[in-house]
Amino acid sequence: MSRDGWLQRWRRSLRWRLVTLFLLLAAATAVVFLVGMQRVLQGGWQAYAQPLLADYADRLAAEIGSPPDLARAQAIVARLPVSVRIDGPLLQWDSRPPRRWSDHFDRFDRYDEDEHDGERFGLVRRTADGHVIRFGLAPPPPGARPRWAGWLTLAALLALTALAYAYVRRMFAPLADIAAGAERYGRGEFAPAIPVRRDDELGQLAGRINRMAEGLHGMLEAKRALLLAISHELRSPLTRARVNAELLPEGPQQAALVRDLALMRDLVADLLESERLQAGHAALHAEPTDLAALVRELAATHFAGQSLTLDLAPDLAPKAVDPARLRLLLRNLVDNALRHGAGAAEPPRITLCADGPGQVRLSVRDHGPGIAPEHLAQLGEAFWRPDSARTRAAGGVGLGLHLCRLVAQAHGGTLELHNASPGLEAVVRL
Repeated sequence: MSRDGWLQRWRRSLRWRLVTLFLLLAAATAVVFLVGMQRVLQGGWQAYAQPLLADYADRLAAEIGSPPDLARAQAIVARLPVSVRIDGPLLQWDSRPPRRWSDHFDRFDRYDEDEHDGERFGLVRRTADGHVIRFGLAPPPPGARPRWAGWLTLAALLALTALAYAYVRRMFAPLADIAAGAERYGRGEFAPAIPVRRDDELGQLAGRINRMAEGLHGMLEAKRALLLAISHELRSPLTRARVNAELLPEGPQQAALVRDLALMRDLVADLLESERLQAGHAALHAEPTDLAALVRELAATHFAGQSLTLDLAPDLAPKAVDPARLRLLLRNLVDNALRHGAGAAEPPRITLCADGPGQVRLSVRDHGPGIAPEHLAQLGEAFWRPDSARTRAAGGVGLGLHLCRLVAQAHGGTLELHNASPGLEAVVRL
């Protein structure tokens, strides 16, 4: 992943931002503490330790003597963890080993720094015969600072970072449950409810969302129950009215009445079918079906005499679908294409082909005027139509595409609608 990708992921992750905040806070706390302690120790050094160290340096310089005695200086270095450097006309000696090139990686210009510190802390003495004696701390012996100490410190910091991330992840674990539950509720799946794992703010939020979902579910079920009850109650009176209308003397009025009653019957049937399909896959009666043969049969029977172009792949394997519901889907799509593509230069085209492993693509395209782009997102909603007219010739009552979407979703597929320039194309993926 690129640097920009990691940065975007970090910005969108509340967990990593909190861990970063903890690390920055820990680093800032450590810096403030170290700087404060340095100031405190520096004040204590100047007030107490520096005079004692200066007096001790006087005693060591007196022990070395004037002119400096090399044997005494070597004895002091052997006895005490100090370093001694003598510069003068008679003696040039340094207790520390000569510098190597690798010493620059441990401490740059160590000698010059010690000389500066010696002057600042009063560790430089000048003898009467012109010698300069500089005292300092001896370097630690090999092995006194183990090499693994730095790696151990780094490992401890990484472990603390991992623990902080694990704690933050556990603390925000309910957010994943809430996000998954919100997606289920958005799809109309109200079971199972969001688990309430803790009694903190996130747990209380999950409980509130569950109670809201219960209320919404209850309202939706009440609406569906009312719609089903009304639809069932209307079927019998409509059937009797149509029988009585067919017994009337034939004429334009009788034909119009029979036609309107048939439209009302179809509307009630569509309403009942849409409510059954709300159960999804459970409402289907799936069986292995030759989709190409189903399309040809529907075109030869229901759309006999209509001009249609069929583009069907010949080698598609049978699919487990509900033939009756798939006929309903295809019939509504073709009806819509014939109605809105009337008078176009080309007839509607039905295409059936493979769309990846185990998937098929069924599309119906007309060559009419299409639809305004701002209305595409609303196509497929129940009772929505792009115009205000409610006549059958202008497009029915807006249940056809809604039923097609429900059938596709019940089969685990999708329905996509887009302008094909010219015309509208409906693509079903199963």
